Amino acid sequence: MPRFALISLLLCYAVSNPVVQSAERPNVLFIAVDDLNDWIGCLGGHPDGSSPNIDALAKRGCLFTRSYCSAPACNPSRVAIMTGMRPTTTGIYVNPQPWKPILKDAVTLPQHFMKHGYHAAGCGKIFHGGYDDDTSWNQYLKKGGDPKPTQAVLKDPHSKAGSIIWGVLDNEDSEMNDYKMVDYAVDFLNQEHDKPFFLACGIYRPHMPWQVPRKYYDLFPRDKITLPEVLESDLDDLSPAGVNMAKPTGDHANILKSDNWRHAVQAYLASVRFADEQVGRLIRGLDNSKHGKNTIIVLWGDHGWHLGEKHHWRKFSLWEEACRAPLMIIAPGVTSSGSKCGRTVDFVDVYPTLSELCGLPIGDHLDGESVVSLLKNPDQAWEHPAITSHGLKNDAVRTERWRLIRYKDGSEELYDHDNDPMEWKNLAANPEFANVRKELAAWLPTSHAPEAPYDRSKRAQEPKRKSVKKQR
Repeated sequence: MPRFALISLLLCYAVSNPVVQSAERPNVLFIAVDDLNDWIGCLGGHPDGSSPNIDALAKRGCLFTRSYCSAPACNPSRVAIMTGMRPTTTGIYVNPQPWKPILKDAVTLPQHFMKHGYHAAGCGKIFHGGYDDDTSWNQYLKKGGDPKPTQAVLKDPHSKAGSIIWGVLDNEDSEMNDYKMVDYAVDFLNQEHDKPFFLACGIYRPHMPWQVPRKYYDLFPRDKITLPEVLESDLDDLSPAGVNMAKPTGDHANILKSDNWRHAVQAYLASVRFADEQVGRLIRGLDNSKHGKNTIIVLWGDHGWHLGEKHHWRKFSLWEEACRAPLMIIAPGVTSSGSKCGRTVDFVDVYPTLSELCGLPIGDHLDGESVVSLLKNPDQAWEHPAITSHGLKNDAVRTERWRLIRYKDGSEELYDHDNDPMEWKNLAANPEFANVRKELAAWLPTSHAPEAPYDRSKRAQEPKRKSVKKQR
């Protein structure tokens, strides 16, 4: 039987027997923050990071300190979260691959809830732009636009470097799209509902362009900005495949040449702080509603973001900065306030976890593992590493100590995070670690779905990778 026919059969079977609706079933508030890396206070990814509202939310439940995306790009990451299946199962590996045609029978997370008595509502960016799915929602407010900077800001050479774009806005928060999305979600929370609900709110910042109101820039004076620590020779022990992924002659070279590193870091930090304020407004809206005590909250970032680490910018890599992203779950009656879990999880685990928390069936077609047991006991034994894929046959395995990357050409990288948290020393060729490499390699995907068809009109979104010789 063809792979996708088998997937379709499994998906149809998984939802063929709805459970009885319960009046006590919890609601779900599902918060996505686009391009949010670990530069938030509770994850400690950057010393200048400021996120008081997200930090306060993390203290209300369980914060996963080693949580990783299934793919370091918006579309495949979100498809994995929303279908519970990895890129290696779906064939959705990169951004310009429409997921709906190839996965037309897939039951998305909100559809799963709808089929079992929930009302599904959403707003903002949940699926990747242009690949929204109206059938996944009872109601939805799509992402709108944002104000533009003045011409003086747009023309300022310190407001962009190539296609990395930022800039101060002299606008109020209320004029921003994310503010309006949160208004929509808060209004929904203030309404009466005769069913339990699944409410998704997608916050777009800190996705580029990093254009947010001036007051957020003012929180991070440029002369006090801490730049990421970068090793000049960092790429010397990588294969050409690794160097091609870094693209050191692209964004990073442009940033350095234009003297924009501090400007860009300031802009990203400001955008994170703006997003944090919107999360705070949303949580206050929930707390002030009648649903606060019976609502599970999940906050996630779809992937991380490099700002110069390993001579790389953006996501689109299999290193820590692109793969690590926030995940926190607050489940009344299940999680303990202030708990932290250091076990490795990845975002295909969200689908089965929410299903279990809400008493919904968990289909055998899902690639992830429910982490409800970790929510109850964050220190319990856990044998599942995080798996991330970027493009066909480029995969990474992350355990609590190690990261192994294997590229399509067979070349590898191995990093010891206990002794090398910046991933500066590739140990893959060191015979001392041959057994470690072998044990990790056993977790790499053994089969890869063929690439789903590309959307030719959007293929230009994917960064071009020129052939780069290994640096000496």
